[in-house]
Amino acid sequence: NQQFSWYIMPSTEPLQSIFDNRNRICPFLLEKLNGRSERAYSYVVSNRLGRRHYKEQYAFFYRLDSVCVKQVYQYPDLQPGDEDAFSREPFVVLFNSPRTAVMEFVIIPIHTMPEMAVREIDELYDVFLDVKLRWNTKNFVFMGDFNAGCDYVAKKQWKNIRLRNQTDFVWIIDDKSDTTVKSTTHCPYDRIVLHGETLINTITLGSANIFDFQSAFSMTEEQALEVSDHFPVEFQLRTTRRSSGRTTRYCRTLV
Repeated sequence: NQQFSWYIMPSTEPLQSIFDNRNRICPFLLEKLNGRSERAYSYVVSNRLGRRHYKEQYAFFYRLDSVCVKQVYQYPDLQPGDEDAFSREPFVVLFNSPRTAVMEFVIIPIHTMPEMAVREIDELYDVFLDVKLRWNTKNFVFMGDFNAGCDYVAKKQWKNIRLRNQTDFVWIIDDKSDTTVKSTTHCPYDRIVLHGETLINTITLGSANIFDFQSAFSMTEEQALEVSDHFPVEFQLRTTRRSSGRTTRYCRTLV
């Protein structure tokens, strides 16, 4: 298995909660990545999303020798009678990955508004139906800060969330996990949800993980919170002989 430092990203990395009205953060990060890595990276980034003056962006950084972006799609969130369901509409990307056992998959990042988490997680099912029809694809990854736990999603509310009660969606970060940095909280806010038999069968067994960068880099809690108040979630895809001996590919999301 490949080992990755904090400074060298894996082959596909969705980022969210980007606050940048001058378009400086992504070019800066790309320059740093390409300056430290022997392999070239690129990225795609959404428009600034959100209501009123509070705007965020989603971005995907990816290694050019591992994956390529086939299509991007900004979900319009304009369903009749159900407009503006998302506080930050999903930015959908279709990847081609010739070195992994599943060669094509969609990643849909989401950062829900905490008070609207139940509705927004449920609405991801409508995004799924839209994208499935648009691109005729079956392999989906939903990743991000779902705010899917503690006070924001009660146990009794899960039955109302289609992404949860439809059995063909697999949640690989469970309800007992803790994705928060603060020692005073224990909440499974950040999740990964998979759809598609081919994709699900390609996941390396036991690879779903919460990357505790605080412990990995011997940080204090204060230092870790300067990076993020959430830990990234990750998983591995099996590679094929096309991968020249490399055995894993990672996907992570950083809040």
